[in-house]
Formats: sequence, C-alpha cells, structure tokens
Amino acid sequence: MKLIHLGELARRSYFFDQGIRFSCTQCGACCVGEPGTIYVSQSEIEVIADSVGQAVQDFIDQYLYPFKDSYSIREDDAGRCLFFENGCTIYPIRPLQCRTFPFWFSNLRSEKHWLRIVRQCPGIGHGRWYTRSEIIVMIKESIPF
Repeated sequence: MKLIHLGELARRSYFFDQGIRFSCTQCGACCVGEPGTIYVSQSEIEVIADSVGQAVQDFIDQYLYPFKDSYSIREDDAGRCLFFENGCTIYPIRPLQCRTFPFWFSNLRSEKHWLRIVRQCPGIGHGRWYTRSEIIVMIKESIPF
C-alpha cells in the first residue's frame, strides 16, 4: 500500500500550484550520477526484454536486481543506468518511474528540493505546461510501493 494518498496530496497547497513547464531533452542528467532506484513493473520488464531481444529471465539476470514487489534497473559503478548510452536506449518504452521524472515526491516535497533539480535538469521551465493536478497524479504514479 502506498504511504502517500492522492487525496492527502490534493488537499495541500504547494509551490507548484500554478503548474510547471517541462520537456525532456534526453540529456541524461537523471540517468547518471547519484545511484538510485529505477523501479520496473512486471509488465514493463516484459516489454523491455522483448525490445532488447532477450527472454525475460535472461533480461532480469543481466539488467535487474530485486526491489520491493518487482525489480530495479542496475546501474554501473558510476551510477549510470545500464540503458543510458549517448541517450536512453529504451526511451520510447522507458519505465513509468523514468517517464514521471522530474515529478517525483522527493523532488517536489519542498521548493528547496525542486530548485536543486532545476539546476540539474535543462528541460524544467521549457515545453509543455503541467497542471497541479497532473503533477499530483505523476507524484502518486512515481512511487513504486
């Protein structure tokens, strides 16, 4: 069960109440650096394994490690996602957790946290306008447990 409930999030006031502009530039800033968890659901595993031409179990053995009720994508020793090589090699089918970046609870929990991400991500402030309600839905979707 997710610890953060959409209703609780929707009732509070946030610095992003007027919305945020964002467009992924595929720069990889969120794919490299500080190690993290890249949660993949069972259905995402099947799609990505098929895309890279591997059987699901072989894909799991090579690219994933157990996390919660599913898996997380491995990173190299420098914290780089194994699917980032001059860009995301699985971008059209990247996991939901990747698709919802930068709209993660850890980034939006305070304006201070958000400003740190703004300095790292060149897509923030450009492109499509995301409403407060869309952002809250993505926060909820990005929490894998």
